Amino acid sequence: MSDRDTTWPPTEIGAAAVERNLKAGEALFHRGDKVARLFEVIDGQVRLSRIDTSGHEILLYVAGPGETIAEASLFSPVYHCDAVASSAATVRAYPKAAVLAAFDKNPKAAQAFTATLARQVMNLRTRIEQRNIRSARERLRHWLHINAGADGRTVVIAGTLKDIAAELGLTHEALYRNLAALERHGEIKRGPGMIVLLRAGKPQGRV
Repeated sequence: MSDRDTTWPPTEIGAAAVERNLKAGEALFHRGDKVARLFEVIDGQVRLSRIDTSGHEILLYVAGPGETIAEASLFSPVYHCDAVASSAATVRAYPKAAVLAAFDKNPKAAQAFTATLARQVMNLRTRIEQRNIRSARERLRHWLHINAGADGRTVVIAGTLKDIAAELGLTHEALYRNLAALERHGEIKRGPGMIVLLRAGKPQGRV
């Protein structure tokens, strides 16, 4: 949850929150654990994923500072994925009971939360669109353009390239190979923690 309304978190929720520090690789919760809290990432990154029936990890999202995680689980008895710190991280935990009680008392907080869920649905549609692009290179181009910043050219790499590969449904070798090809052809320039688009353009079919 990002771009939050000023009504979030309501005072009663903020007063009940506690902070927790995580080491890289430390689990915040596992799939199937009883839902007790909603979490906000204060610093670092938390990786949300599931393991499929063949034992492969499916990356769902990498949450960074200012984003909340486990929103949907507020309405479920258990968490639906694993949450593991990608790096050293600090999270703020809001008790589930306090959050749900605040929604009953504060319509504006509930509306802000609903808007966040709507943005998540839009993001999910975009990711599905990405996965339907057959060409690995076109899929990568699409990802770069929709993740470019306000200047339309600079993509900040918040996680690892391995995380990006998982998000795109590519092997990390395929991602590295196609990044190198785009750079060789003068489409991008790679730098520490960022990729700069050298050619203007928009991805096709953006949601």
